[in-house]
Amino acid sequence: MKKIKGLMLVLVFGLTLGLVACQEQEEAFNTDSNITVYTRDTTSGTRAGFMGGIGFDEAESSDDVLVEGFVIKDNTGIMTSMQTDEFGIGYVSLASLTDDIKGLSFNGVAPTVDNVINNTYDLKRPFNWMVRADGDFPSQDVEDLVHAFIAFLGTTDGADIINNAGAVALPATETWDDIKANYPITEQDNSGVTVRFGGSDSIQKVAEGLTQAFSAKAGNFVADHDHTGSGDAYKRVVGDQKDESVGKDVGFASRPFKDSEKEVGGVALPEAQYGQLAWDAIVAIVHVNNPINNVTAEDLKKIYEGTYTKWSDLITE
Repeated sequence: MKKIKGLMLVLVFGLTLGLVACQEQEEAFNTDSNITVYTRDTTSGTRAGFMGGIGFDEAESSDDVLVEGFVIKDNTGIMTSMQTDEFGIGYVSLASLTDDIKGLSFNGVAPTVDNVINNTYDLKRPFNWMVRADGDFPSQDVEDLVHAFIAFLGTTDGADIINNAGAVALPATETWDDIKANYPITEQDNSGVTVRFGGSDSIQKVAEGLTQAFSAKAGNFVADHDHTGSGDAYKRVVGDQKDESVGKDVGFASRPFKDSEKEVGGVALPEAQYGQLAWDAIVAIVHVNNPINNVTAEDLKKIYEGTYTKWSDLITE
């Protein structure tokens, strides 16, 4: 009787192993599948930083050089796609990265805040801000609050929020308490004042964290966020859309502002109207089932130009 029970256990164990093996084989990543390539549009700061970082400068502003069949989506759309498209590849801001997708190492270096700070992670870009000209705000209260907000960005308080949101703050030594007396607007009730923020959607998470914290320190003003891309930062703050309903008081760009964006009517903007608030890394992302963990600049360029079209071009058995 004992021998029969033992034999049954062996058979059950063997069948279980066989089922697991079959399941694993069925769920194995198919490297012969075509790569689905996702990108941002040509106004995106994330696209400019990514394409420049992989040595594919001509793709910053032209779709014609990209692989046939590429898909254009915004930051959120690319992240959502990587959760369901097992054979896709895209790129997002490090500040947007979640556990639902796999962020790839770049040239052998993991995409972490520490590696951005120690300058070993090469695929990074600046987060920048731009504000309206003095006298061109909806009210004096809005103008004063914006100036106070920009000052807050350079404090240790602002740096903590930036770092907690996944970006990398610039060095800071002063606290908000050290400088708040210079901005008396923050001592009054501002609950009836709305300040409009927009531009890069990659910076939205950071910007919302900053405005939420600063509003509590500045009379509880209302922060209205409408982030539609880096290309709109200039247009809606100082450009041809600034006086339309989409106009903004503060615009963010996840790339350097172009020379043409730092002037109005051929006159250069004062340096007080724009600046940098942080560094951010750009991360190549794939579905969590994809076995690849690292890519090089050359790999990514070959994917986006169409030299590599199947995952077997990168993943070898």
